[in-house]
Amino acid sequence: MNAPGKPGTLEEAGDGRWRLRFTRQLAHRPEKVWRAITEPGHLRAWFPQRVSGEWVTGGKLTFSSAGGGHPDFHGEVLTWAPPSVLEFSWGTDVIRMEVAPAGDGGCTLTLLDTFAELGKAARDAAGWHECLDHLAGHLGGAPPSPPGQRWAQVHPGYVESLGPAAAAIGPPGSDGDVAG
Repeated sequence: MNAPGKPGTLEEAGDGRWRLRFTRQLAHRPEKVWRAITEPGHLRAWFPQRVSGEWVTGGKLTFSSAGGGHPDFHGEVLTWAPPSVLEFSWGTDVIRMEVAPAGDGGCTLTLLDTFAELGKAARDAAGWHECLDHLAGHLGGAPPSPPGQRWAQVHPGYVESLGPAAAAIGPPGSDGDVAG
């Protein structure tokens, strides 16, 4: 797998909401990264759930667990501006991905997750960290690490850096909260 990605940061988003911010420099053209964040075959390699629906502004989305066990939930495409901006609701969260060309022929991918419950920040930060590491590996042709392995490695660092208030909710699935 590629070298570990840079940690995400937590910021206040206003209106009592919080935002996780991840920025990754990728050695791939923006068009390739755009396909990886929007096409079902690529999404399966890194996104935590199966996504069905139409990628158009206002399009309805359904998110399903790969192994079942969790009920489907729904979202909506809020912004669709290929090949640079994708924003959608994912449960109660709003996910925004921005792809910007970099001078070296690669690109910068920024993932923003805006949510209301501060207590899940460390848990979700570790989850997005793992997902983005899987995305980088997928783009580079590397096999993914076992699900949850990277999460377990990075979660303690997020608990420490974000603080106890941001770590009040435990590991994924511990509270029935699959996303958002």
